[in-house]
Amino acid sequence: MASRLILRIHEKQAKLTSAEKKIAQVILENHDIIETHTATELANMAGVSKATTARFFRTLGYADFEEIRLQARDERNRKQPYRQTVVSNAPNVLGRSIGDHLELELRNLTRSFEELSSHKLIETAEILSSAPRIWFLGFGAEDGVARVGRAMLSRLRHDVHYISGIGEDWSSDLAMAGPRDALVLLTLDTRPKIMRSIISYARTSRMRIITITAHGYERQASRFSEVVLPCHVANYGLLPTHATMLSMLRLVGITYAGKHPEAVKQRAETLDAIIEELDMME
Repeated sequence: MASRLILRIHEKQAKLTSAEKKIAQVILENHDIIETHTATELANMAGVSKATTARFFRTLGYADFEEIRLQARDERNRKQPYRQTVVSNAPNVLGRSIGDHLELELRNLTRSFEELSSHKLIETAEILSSAPRIWFLGFGAEDGVARVGRAMLSRLRHDVHYISGIGEDWSSDLAMAGPRDALVLLTLDTRPKIMRSIISYARTSRMRIITITAHGYERQASRFSEVVLPCHVANYGLLPTHATMLSMLRLVGITYAGKHPEAVKQRAETLDAIIEELDMME
């Protein structure tokens, strides 16, 4: 599989001409075609000229077809077979606290998803689909959830980013955001003062804000968000719970994947091929 080529196509899709998109479609439907066909044959299959094919390669950042073919061969030769190991962990028995914990988490999950309207999920998926770039941002403990969200959604599409929020990184990350980009904001208590400034910047930049937050903050979040996905997060007061928030992120990802099954499948296969090449599954 020409993994790097497939990634380049996905990243440059919006900038391709209608003729170049025909070539891209031929390649996406048969990832091995680069090694089995010539540039002329590829042009004929796409119904375009050889000049258009050459321009397509340059748009993707390659000098010519031969460079792509060499890269595809290098990828194939470097891949090694791997074995996926399934590990089973026995649960720790800690007494009654396990039941209490489970009961509380199940109550949070049940209430959140029983009250969630399907049109909010659909609207969220549509915003993520049309966004040139997607940015995840979390404050405090939710910073880790934002990282998970970014990792999760980047399995489904390109141009998914994480705003680190460390020192000057606020400005350098936000400087790259633009109109129609989606900002997925994850926030519980307490919310830092800088959040208001970041939201103001995002709205002025015409970013579309999706907020995943505690149920009690839904009304306030709706003032600056296009969509709010509220989560019940009741806890014992010692540690915040992010189980519902993480589950909500996964549901958003599943809804997005349902709108773009073929594109998501192709990206997953491409990323899996790269992981195989890097030998990360051992």
